[in-house]
Amino acid sequence: MDFLQILQTSPAWLAGTVFLLGLVVGSFLNVVAHRLPLMMEREWRAQCRELMGNEAGIGTDDDAAPLNLVSPRSRCPHCGHAITALENIPVLSWLWLRGRCSDCGTRISARYPVVELATGVLSAVAAWHFGWGWPLAGALLFTWFLVPLTLIDLDHQLLPDSLTLPLVWIGLLASLVPVFVTPEQAIVGAAAGYLSLWLVYQLFRLVTGKEGMGFGDFKLLAACGAFMGWQMLPVVILLSSLVGAVVGIGLIALRGRDRSVPIPFGPYIAAAGWIALLWGQEIIDAYLRFAGLR
Repeated sequence: MDFLQILQTSPAWLAGTVFLLGLVVGSFLNVVAHRLPLMMEREWRAQCRELMGNEAGIGTDDDAAPLNLVSPRSRCPHCGHAITALENIPVLSWLWLRGRCSDCGTRISARYPVVELATGVLSAVAAWHFGWGWPLAGALLFTWFLVPLTLIDLDHQLLPDSLTLPLVWIGLLASLVPVFVTPEQAIVGAAAGYLSLWLVYQLFRLVTGKEGMGFGDFKLLAACGAFMGWQMLPVVILLSSLVGAVVGIGLIALRGRDRSVPIPFGPYIAAAGWIALLWGQEIIDAYLRFAGLR
């Protein structure tokens, strides 16, 4: 029996292998979460220079240096030490270096191994839940997009189109197999996901004169609808709203957070969407039994 057959027949081996793959992917997702906003900022400055002319003085000398998701190599932000392959092993390198740069000793944020470990665990849970097949492939892609979206929204209150829109299209294309839902359910789900939050946004702005959320939230919920269909959107919206309300009230009560400071909603949509993808139907069935409707 070859290794591929073992993965197809053994849930434990599949989950363990996907966990290791998730660690590696999580390392790359750290790069995405860090560099993508910088790449977008550089692109915005370039567009401003194009519109206003070079005399506007917009931009920095660093804008001329190459910057993408693979170049330049990762470096220590304090001393510029290039991270070697041995120093870039997910989780293990951080533990081996004791969370410090090998050259200058500057502390390395624990966020990097936490993201790697979280991506590995989430990937393994998806593998254990779905088993071998197209649903696992779809769930892994969904998970790996949600991780950088969550991090970027927490850091910058931004959900980049370069992540949300491809996720919508992946969900729509997956429905052609179909992986989770039929094309009709995916199309209606994407439209309903976007329009539901768009209507809430417009109503809130009409009543208060303020913008309650960003357009990235609409697109992220549209992606959830494309993957899971319109039937699962109430679960995603209720879960994200409940968690968001609890966390928001907790931050205000415990830390004295200013009520005027916006709280990013994208991470709550992402968490609710991931839970709904794996256990949404079970949640619906449990509620119907509790309500005496089934």
